[in-house]
Amino acid sequence: MTPPQRQRRDVVPEPPAPQEGEDKPGNPERMYVVAGPDGERAELDLVTLIVARATDPPPSASPEQAALLRLCAAPLSVAELSAYLHLPFSAMGVLLTELLTAELVQARAPIVRKARSDRSLLEAVMNGLQRL
Repeated sequence: MTPPQRQRRDVVPEPPAPQEGEDKPGNPERMYVVAGPDGERAELDLVTLIVARATDPPPSASPEQAALLRLCAAPLSVAELSAYLHLPFSAMGVLLTELLTAELVQARAPIVRKARSDRSLLEAVMNGLQRL
């Protein structure tokens, strides 16, 4: 799966410094909320698989949440999502907690291989292939 494509923006020059007597500009608007109203986070690790329940993101979803929902059409790990969206794991945890609370995504345990293949069987197959 390819990551979402982003367009490069032109460099915006910094605004001129305020002169004496002028008010300083206020703090910029925060880009995202660090924690929800209750401050709780879902128990996630890097290998937890995330799957979207909804096919289309709701209109109220942030751009990051919408991109995350589009990526999660097939199961992806939290580490893969973090890499595709260029977001740190901590920010990804917040986004996923919000989506899990809204029941837009589902978290699954990773698929673990139960046992290794039998070495003698693999050697027998390799020997048989070499004889051909």
